[in-house]
Amino acid sequence: LTLLFSSPVWPPWQALLSDMRRLPGIDGSAKMSKSLGNTLLLSASEETIHRAVSAMYTDPNHLKISDPGKIEGNVVFTWLDAFHPDKAKVAAMKAHYQQGGLGDRVCKNELETCLQELIAPIRERRATFIADKGMLMELLKKGSERAHEVTQKTLQEVKRGLGLPTLFQV
Repeated sequence: LTLLFSSPVWPPWQALLSDMRRLPGIDGSAKMSKSLGNTLLLSASEETIHRAVSAMYTDPNHLKISDPGKIEGNVVFTWLDAFHPDKAKVAAMKAHYQQGGLGDRVCKNELETCLQELIAPIRERRATFIADKGMLMELLKKGSERAHEVTQKTLQEVKRGLGLPTLFQV
């Protein structure tokens, strides 16, 4: 659209794609779904996270620690790829798992630690907001007002870029 109008309305578009196409459910299903009960919510307690990670699908043929494991379709490694901050450590774990000698429990413990550290601050902040409904409502009101300001400014820029202010006064 920018090419059609004299003044640029939108900056050049660029796709923002993640390496992670879709995060599978904890049971190994292709899709995570609340109705299927295979999710891990941001509001999850420490115990819920522990139970979810413990129940995660891994390589069913990796029966002994010494057996080589398969990482394709292994939900634990998919989630480690998505959330673990140390990609080199995850790569080393994958190599070790594929060679044999690394158990599922060790991998799950690493993932659980990662998820607990990631979700704990979110859970704490959520608890603060829930405890003070007045503060929550004030934050929502301020956010709504700010969003309205930004959208009005954007709308004016778009109208100006499309030449609409001369046709329709706002």
